[in-house]
Amino acid sequence: AFPVIFTVGISLSDWSMTTGNAPQFVGLKNYIDMFKNQRFYNGIFLTFYLAVLSVSVETILGVAIALMLHRDFIGKNIVKAILLLPMVSTPVAIGLAWTLFYETIGLANYALKQLGIPAVEWLSSSTTVIPAIALVDIWEWTPMVILICLAGLAGLPSEPFESARVDGAKPFQVLRHITLPMLYPTILTAITLRSIDAFKTFDIIFTMTGGGPLYSSETLNIYAYKEGFGYFHFGSASSLLMSLFLVVLGCSF
Repeated sequence: AFPVIFTVGISLSDWSMTTGNAPQFVGLKNYIDMFKNQRFYNGIFLTFYLAVLSVSVETILGVAIALMLHRDFIGKNIVKAILLLPMVSTPVAIGLAWTLFYETIGLANYALKQLGIPAVEWLSSSTTVIPAIALVDIWEWTPMVILICLAGLAGLPSEPFESARVDGAKPFQVLRHITLPMLYPTILTAITLRSIDAFKTFDIIFTMTGGGPLYSSETLNIYAYKEGFGYFHFGSASSLLMSLFLVVLGCSF
């Protein structure tokens, strides 16, 4: 509780490390200034844009792959182990590797060139930078959704499926009317956990773009970091972080 309470206190203060003065209580001034700042609204939009794009694709892919892995086939455990690799890798290392992958002479543009498609400015264009970062997040965290859904599938009772087979239900009907409805609480849990993480994404954005080009990938987390550790305005940075805290808390509920 202490870090949250401390951040609330700092958000109500004027504390700038550049002056060397002690924090001074200013009430809601930081919040009022925050709502007047266009970068705040840009940060809110980009935070939601990245989170919604990443989590929606991760959920669809995660459920689909989990349904396939729930069946028995040769090499099943090896496939599971390979799918876990992105999730257990260091996020900063992932960010650096994908930055090289997205370079003008990187593998992504090389693959496009082989297909006769012009090169894309993945991280230097305001229109492609968020989808490019979202792709990294999807690659890294879809395995988490797969694991959660596999655990949910393993815990489903067998009686409804046996009854459906006796009644002559087709595989798609079983999936639509039995598997997915029974798996819904598990999927909702996966969406909630991933949404909380997606709203707070920092490492891969900071490593890959630092919020650029200009403010095109500056989510609330990145904006607050720059405000706090770039300009040393800890009062305004704390107000930004409290707004992000309330956004994540509200979406979780």
